[in-house]
Amino acid sequence: MDVTLRLAQDPDADALLGRSPLAALTGMLLDQQIPMEWAFKGPATIAQRLGADDLDAHEIAAYDPDAFAALLSDKPAVHRYPGSMAGRIQQLCRYLVEHYDGDAEAVWRGVGDGEQLLRRLEELPGFGKQKARIFLALLGKQLGVRPTGWREAAGAYGEEKSFRSVADITGPESLAKVRAHKQEQKAAAKAAKAAKKPAE
Repeated sequence: MDVTLRLAQDPDADALLGRSPLAALTGMLLDQQIPMEWAFKGPATIAQRLGADDLDAHEIAAYDPDAFAALLSDKPAVHRYPGSMAGRIQQLCRYLVEHYDGDAEAVWRGVGDGEQLLRRLEELPGFGKQKARIFLALLGKQLGVRPTGWREAAGAYGEEKSFRSVADITGPESLAKVRAHKQEQKAAAKAAKAAKKPAE
């Protein structure tokens, strides 16, 4: 895996995401309740603080939990909730060690079809249905992982030029489109919630 991604909008962080399956999975895991660029810059920051040029699932799984939480909490923090996210990253790495011998790429290497890949992604700690679909779309659209039926398995996120998620971000312009889409969704959800409230 060696492609050029533009998710962190930072050359070094994006280079790591493009060559490291574990970094890409970790960035996806971090992508909640913070801006996307901040989330996808996280793996490079973690690797740097570990004194490495890549993430190693075995090393992270075996790391002292308090020390790993402190590593993510150092300023600037890797996430808004560095302690709980440190725990989630370690959970993910332990799962990868247990089920895939620490090889993150083995999650999608040689899968039969899109449905099987979606199931494998949904089994990862911290990956719900939506996150799994978005990551599946990212694999298909930008990382060249395209088992039969991958677009269908990714649902709306798999649609061509849908600009719904990180799977569609290839630079500042598409980032702005994805951000606008997310804001529209938030506004629609807010309006629906307001409409449900009983009149005073």
